[in-house]
Amino acid sequence: MNAPRYPRDMTGYGAEPPQANWPKGARIAVQIVLNYEEGGENNVLHGDAASEAFLSEIVGAAAWEGQRHWNMESIYEYGARAGFWRLHRMLKEWPITVYGVATALARAPEQVAAMQRAGWEIASHGLKWIDYKDMGEAEERAHMKDAIRLHTEITGTRPRGWYTGRTSMNTVRLAAEDGGFAYVADSYADDLPYWQRFGDRDQLIVPYTLDVNDMRFATPQGFNAGAQFEAYLKDSFDTLYAEGGRLLSIGLHCRLIGRPGRAAALKRMLDYMAGHPDVWFATRADIADHWARTHPPQTTERPSAMTRDAFVARFGGIFEHSPWVAERAYALELGPTHDTATGIHNALARAFRSASADERLGVLQAHPDLAGKLAAAKRLTQASTDEQTSAGLDALTDAERSKFETLNADYTRRFGFPFIIAVRDYDKAGILAAFQSRITNDKDTEFAEACKQVERIAALRLKALL
Repeated sequence: MNAPRYPRDMTGYGAEPPQANWPKGARIAVQIVLNYEEGGENNVLHGDAASEAFLSEIVGAAAWEGQRHWNMESIYEYGARAGFWRLHRMLKEWPITVYGVATALARAPEQVAAMQRAGWEIASHGLKWIDYKDMGEAEERAHMKDAIRLHTEITGTRPRGWYTGRTSMNTVRLAAEDGGFAYVADSYADDLPYWQRFGDRDQLIVPYTLDVNDMRFATPQGFNAGAQFEAYLKDSFDTLYAEGGRLLSIGLHCRLIGRPGRAAALKRMLDYMAGHPDVWFATRADIADHWARTHPPQTTERPSAMTRDAFVARFGGIFEHSPWVAERAYALELGPTHDTATGIHNALARAFRSASADERLGVLQAHPDLAGKLAAAKRLTQASTDEQTSAGLDALTDAERSKFETLNADYTRRFGFPFIIAVRDYDKAGILAAFQSRITNDKDTEFAEACKQVERIAALRLKALL
């Protein structure tokens, strides 16, 4: 029976994200996306079953089955007819990425020409601006293929980036399997790009945003006025600028931020951000190219993907002569978040802590005496040898060796297992002091302390191993 595996990565870069090393020492990369969806939304004219119901000015909008929706259509038309041009005048000198729905681009030759004159990157936003959550994998793959073909016909070049938005659980994998995208943006999981592996392919993910996004003008508890969007965008920029080495994604829609009462707030924020030094305004393709050069994918060991035999062979000695700990850890719900020293230690420690008292006692008893006969005979495991050597226990004076032998004998006689301590945390004097202090503990207290030290030794061994 296969061990359970959890596919989500809940760790990412962890406490210390990598240095972004943005060009010219920039503190922050700012990436502005303009979504062009008008003419690609749900509409019976487009072969869909119902009208659109998403991201409009109509509160509580519902899809009209088998009918056109005049008000909804005209709101989307505003984005194409007026909103786009207002934003184009405002942003034509900026490096913008357009998420272009292929069927919408096909109905917008003037807008596409304007995008290209401005030098904007046009990424693919799918074939249609519809929800893919219930679509079968084969049909979604066919839509992706058609989107790439149509996009290439319209713009003259294949899209380098992909963003569906209303995804299925297959979307990102399908885009990765296509093999032709410098980045996929269907993620909201980080403030930096990251690599994700699909089969034998590493796909760069450049995360997008749903919070610094004008879509919240059309959602419950969203932005009611341009000033709210402006304040939120300012706080986001200020925080990431202060942290340094981060990416700020900004999501815009022609029919939303393109309205005059909202566009003014965007203009003020553009001026605000441009007034700061060391800001890199870039297209999404620029960011993907920089990240691929500066932080190429790394081939790393993935314990959660190992076979049981390989896992036990690799980690079975972390808890001294006790491979059963690794066997039980392997049976836990491991995943990408366990593919680090900390993650594997957590799994091994769980297996150890949930074992019976007798089983844990067996682990304690498997440890050698400090500076004992096995060390003198060079019969320790390599890990134990290295640990004792690190604290100078391989170079004791006769008096020190005699002291250790006496303490070892007294301790083992009192507790029934050898004295265990993570020697890499101490020098020789500190080890002797702990020895003399702990030998006075009661049995329950010392058993708990010895188990704690076993776990600490395991953590140090894993850190060295991984």
